[in-house]
Amino acid sequence: MDIEGRRRSDNFEDRGQGGGGRGAGIPVALVGALVQRLGLRGSLVVAAIVGVGYFVLPASLRQALFGAVTGQAASGSPGSAGGSACQASPENGKACDFSRAVLASTEDVWSGEFQGGRLPRYGGRNPGAYQQPTLVVFAGGVSTSGCGNASSDAGPFYCPGDRKLYIDPSFYEVMESRLKAPGDFAQAYVIAHEVGHHVQNLIGSTQVAVRGESKNQNSVRVELQADCLAGVWGHTARASLKITDEDLREAVNAAHAIGDDALGQRNADDYTHGTSAQRMRWFHTGFDGGDARRCDTFAVEKYSQL
Repeated sequence: MDIEGRRRSDNFEDRGQGGGGRGAGIPVALVGALVQRLGLRGSLVVAAIVGVGYFVLPASLRQALFGAVTGQAASGSPGSAGGSACQASPENGKACDFSRAVLASTEDVWSGEFQGGRLPRYGGRNPGAYQQPTLVVFAGGVSTSGCGNASSDAGPFYCPGDRKLYIDPSFYEVMESRLKAPGDFAQAYVIAHEVGHHVQNLIGSTQVAVRGESKNQNSVRVELQADCLAGVWGHTARASLKITDEDLREAVNAAHAIGDDALGQRNADDYTHGTSAQRMRWFHTGFDGGDARRCDTFAVEKYSQL
């Protein structure tokens, strides 16, 4: 993968070094999922539900999802600015520049896809032109205007309330060291997946629920569609970013590493993101075909067929 000479997105915010410490703040990735899925209003209600959900998760999965993924956080409250997250280290600076290049690529790809109407349709909804999200980088903790506060432990997430993506640049190091998912295209996959959630928010798929299925099962459909949409981006950007077969293996390895089963969740009824096999398969569906209309996980009749 080569970003040399590629455009960098201006839809970028450096919130600096917030605080909150390890495990502080609300698991805001789940907040976003609840807001999207249940249509909840009121941050206090969402925070209460998510807070309870976090503490009843099995210990192995809780550690995998929200365990210490960064170094000791700075003091202060989540979201408080203290310097620049991008300038905190040379590694962070490189990660920020890389993230802006990938985000710019997603803007180009999805602007074209929306203009061409090559999207799944839900309820006859016409999303119109693509509305670009903003990428927010932070260190330690961050405050969102739509999903409450979060520490870096929550990992990258998308907040539908403010239509922004959030990531601590040091997460890329976590991918390599703890998740065993190294490589620049693996990192790009993470951003593309969160952008996929933004696309879902625009086209309305996060408001769809399959009758007879649990909230967790519908959540899996949401996450697998985001994986597929990330694959569509990769397919379309393959030539411009010089994406190789080795890059593809990096992304597929990352999809495998963050499957519910790979993260230690043993009870399939508790899956919220899908198995490693499902995540790899749906990423491939998008990457191999490049057609977002094939990413309609809600059109799959039986959950067992995902």
